[in-house]
This record gives sequence, structure tokens and C-alpha cells, in this order.
Amino acid sequence: MIIVGLTGGIGSGKTTILRYFESLGVPVYIADKEAKELMNSSKVIKRKLTELFGEKAYENGELNRSYLATKIFNNKALLAKMNAIVHPKVASHFKNWLKKQNAPYIIKEAAVIFENNLEDQYNYIITVVADEDLRIQRVMKRDNSSKEKVKAIIKNQLPDSEKIKRSHFVITNNNLGSAKQEAHKIHLQILEKTEEN
Repeated sequence: MIIVGLTGGIGSGKTTILRYFESLGVPVYIADKEAKELMNSSKVIKRKLTELFGEKAYENGELNRSYLATKIFNNKALLAKMNAIVHPKVASHFKNWLKKQNAPYIIKEAAVIFENNLEDQYNYIITVVADEDLRIQRVMKRDNSSKEKVKAIIKNQLPDSEKIKRSHFVITNNNLGSAKQEAHKIHLQILEKTEEN
């Protein structure tokens, strides 16, 4: 089965594009969503994250996301330690999910494919991009966040120019109508490739 990675910076509209592929009948796996669920449900992850971040890592049994975000935002070593706890569990969860899929290809959405050098886990990679001003507006509206905070997050992420260089396909998501057209073209191209294999 062909595994397609879908990535993009904050506010690029990855989820919207993912939902469109899903409407075309493509099974989708959202790594960040599954990671959050596992961080709340896995006893092993809970124990290890509490050891790493202290008792404040969880509040009333739920992951204290804002506390963790402040801890890892400018601390790459701590982020790497957290990822070393969570990522292997997500990887095995994905393998089990994949076994149950029956489709020409699936899409796995992950925000940090290139940052973590995970390209070799995918047959093809789609990067979703959008103008920075638009991305800032989207995130401010979605997360009730300040412009400065969103800009800081964008600055912390790998630039789109770098992601584009390393991708097989790029979708520009400034306008949903044309973004969907681009996604549909890519869908047909990937289906052709599945028939070649």
C-alpha cells in the first residue's frame, strides 16, 4: 500500500485539505491527534511524561498541554526527549491501523516529517502552504492567539521553501476552491502510481 505523508506549517490548512482527501474515500491518519489521545490514555506514556516534566504534566488525569507547550517551546532537548517517549507508541499504533485499511493509498498527516527526517517512511509527501499573513490570521482566529505568538511559532518551524524542495507535491491553500482542485489532481496522479506498482 502506498503511504502518502501530508505536512505543512501552522495555519496552512492541513486539516481542511485532509478532510477533502477523506471525502474522496482516502483513509487518513492524523499523527498529532493520535499522539494527544495516547498521551492521555497510555499508562506508560503518562508515567514517563510525569517523570520528565513533573507532576504538573497532568491535571485531573488530563494532559496539561499549555504547561508542556511552554516547557518545550524553546527547549529542543526537552522536545526531543518527549518525542522519544511518544513517537514510538504512535508508530506502532499507526502500523496496527494500517493493517486494517483496504484502499489504493492512505494519507498520514504529520506536522514534523522533515524536521524529524522521517521522509523515508513515505512513498510520497504533500506539503500544504499558504501566505504567511493568511496563516497568521487563521491561527489567531482558531486559537485566540496573539500575532506575535503565531509569528514566533512560524519562525520556529522549518520554512516552506525548504519543505517544498523536499516534497513530491505542493498544494497552495490561499483559496479553498483552487486548493481542492490541486488536491484532486494529486489524488488522480497518486491513483495512477498505485496502478503502476
